[in-house]
Amino acid sequence: MTTSKPQYLSLHALETFAAALPVRDENGQPKAFVYGGAERTAISAQARRRAERTHSRHRANQGEGPLASYSSGRRTREWALFTRDALVKNHAWDPDQAIYAAKAALEGLGLKFGEKESTTLLTKVLFYAPEDSGDRIAEHLNTHADAFNTWLTEYTAAKTEAAAKEEAKKNAKKNARKKTTTPDADAPAEPAAKDSKEEEVKIPALPKDLRTGILTAFAPRDAIDITIFGRFLAEVAELRTVDGAAQHSWAFTIAPAEHIDDFYAAADDAKLERRENALDFLDAADNAGAGMTGYQSLISGTFYRHAALDRDKLRVNLRASGMSVDEAETAAQAAEAEFIQAFVDAVPRAKANSTASTGTLPNLVLAHEGARPYFYAAAFQRHIDETSDGPAALAGAKRLLDHHRLITTKRTDATPGRLLTYDLDIQELIDQLTANGTLPAAEATTLEQLTA
Repeated sequence: MTTSKPQYLSLHALETFAAALPVRDENGQPKAFVYGGAERTAISAQARRRAERTHSRHRANQGEGPLASYSSGRRTREWALFTRDALVKNHAWDPDQAIYAAKAALEGLGLKFGEKESTTLLTKVLFYAPEDSGDRIAEHLNTHADAFNTWLTEYTAAKTEAAAKEEAKKNAKKNARKKTTTPDADAPAEPAAKDSKEEEVKIPALPKDLRTGILTAFAPRDAIDITIFGRFLAEVAELRTVDGAAQHSWAFTIAPAEHIDDFYAAADDAKLERRENALDFLDAADNAGAGMTGYQSLISGTFYRHAALDRDKLRVNLRASGMSVDEAETAAQAAEAEFIQAFVDAVPRAKANSTASTGTLPNLVLAHEGARPYFYAAAFQRHIDETSDGPAALAGAKRLLDHHRLITTKRTDATPGRLLTYDLDIQELIDQLTANGTLPAAEATTLEQLTA
């Protein structure tokens, strides 16, 4: 299924962060890599994708934006808990019975659960499914309660048998340790005990109708974000892997990385109050010093980032989720508009309150189309030198627009597209290029015009 428009929508942005840390590595440090002989600060593609996905989901759930009439997906390990809550709230099941049934049903489907006390009710893997999947599973189990309870009896028997074997194995090992005499050399060797991981419980197969109902509850349906970002679940073969329609690059600074290790001291309010009200210098000295000190790494710089949307793949995914041709076309247009909106407005939320980074707007956004996606990272392989090129955002905008002009001059399958700025200096540049007729794309004055 294809659209009359070019297959790919390519989006490019320059955005500037000052003393922020939108994403960090396992050591709490800024992510970085070397490109063009210089270290660049980086924001990972997965951080951008999550920010955009949750931004759009929040808007849709608030009844805002093009996807307001559609459902959204939720990526979590807590589907047994959501199913339990729905069984209790909507169908008056006993909470203990409900959680046992919910976990059993998901195990019957093929999902595995954690083994620690804190994870026994959580699936081992994150599972991305429509937000109302728990409600739908609960409805299905309640409607088919007789068939489910019959299967649940078999499930319980299998679990009980496995638990008895495990207990017997533990007792055998315990008794073996108690033996203090050397075994007879001529006695036949005892068979080696199997590793406990090999003793997996054989869950009885769910009846076809029950299994189909649960699979249907987890199907993408009209959760359009799943069709955009995709999902993978190896544990359940029938739950089709969704190859997402969106591509995201890592964002990286167009000038060399700029990091600072910020020393901070947090005040203890109670100590300060006692110090301020001390009647002599000894009492004041006893309450001197900060309540906590430490270091945090922060970054500054202008980043280039890119995303692309495969319009054909988006429509194929929507049709595969059960939509008609007309429904898929309407949903695809809404999804594209929201995809652009999230690309512009969404920001990873790490340290949001202490850096105000989520208030950042891009310096420049360029949207254009083509028969293939276009990634303009090569424009910044030679890094911006602010000592000679001037501020990175403005110098980067000049280079990005020059690069785009070059591409659209030499490639017949790339359209000029539209651009939008929230930067005073870049707006002045655009006005100058417009005046002399060399602006390589049409100017958009609002975010909505980028989707035109």
